[in-house]
Amino acid sequence: MEDYKKVTLIGVLLNIFLFIIKVIGGLISGSLAVMSDAFNSLTDIISYTSIYFAVVWSRKKADKEHPFGHHRAEPLAAVIVSIFAGILGFEILKTAFSHMVNEEQSIVGLPALIVLGITIVVKTGMSVYFNIKSKKLNSPAIHAACIDSRNDVLVSSIAFIGVLASVYKAKVFDDLAAIFIAVCIVYSGYKIGKENIDYLMGKSPPENLIKKIASVAKRIKGVTGLNDIRAHYVGNLIHIEIHIEVDKGLSTESSHKIGKMVQRAVEKSNNIDRAFIHIDPR
Repeated sequence: MEDYKKVTLIGVLLNIFLFIIKVIGGLISGSLAVMSDAFNSLTDIISYTSIYFAVVWSRKKADKEHPFGHHRAEPLAAVIVSIFAGILGFEILKTAFSHMVNEEQSIVGLPALIVLGITIVVKTGMSVYFNIKSKKLNSPAIHAACIDSRNDVLVSSIAFIGVLASVYKAKVFDDLAAIFIAVCIVYSGYKIGKENIDYLMGKSPPENLIKKIASVAKRIKGVTGLNDIRAHYVGNLIHIEIHIEVDKGLSTESSHKIGKMVQRAVEKSNNIDRAFIHIDPR
């Protein structure tokens, strides 16, 4: 639990830091690009705070009201991140088209360039860090934060280029690049949302994982065959139901022991939260 809390808390604190320096840099330089990026960081603070509480909540033990745990909290937070990604993407599209139509000029200032440069470095580090941690902790919410940080690197890079481009009167290229990046961000938000809505809706895990679990069950001594295997996601973890065949001449106690051995073996597998074993005498 402490590792999960540490990772998400780092995300919240870094985004607060970026929001503060962007507001200061934007006010000093008068740069619209930096102030727009500050709004992006404000939405990130909301998103990452949601992730923090979702990760803490999802790691709570099962209780009377939630007998199978609180794992759905993480994908729910990831869906929130996807919504903010979509909002951000459309806002960038709107701003870019407005600039093109109205021929607005960006304001150049050293504070703006410094702030955007710091943002690019910090967000690149966050993306790499969250990517490593999401794989280690099997966390869809932290994975969503990784993608969000990667998007922010692109956004801040476009803002950085926009500030520089105004020097050479080449703003139109900045607007075209911003439109392209906005489309990428909206698409990534869609991908995050779809993946985590599938988690919430109880989608079946990949077929190769089902086959792997089947082979684990078959290796248990006393299992003569498998009748049926069904599995679905509960949050980012899996519940699986397996019908095993055993010799009909075995006692009830012996059959039960075989079933328990299968259950323990299957639940040791990655991402398996609960295994429900049914005994079919043959």
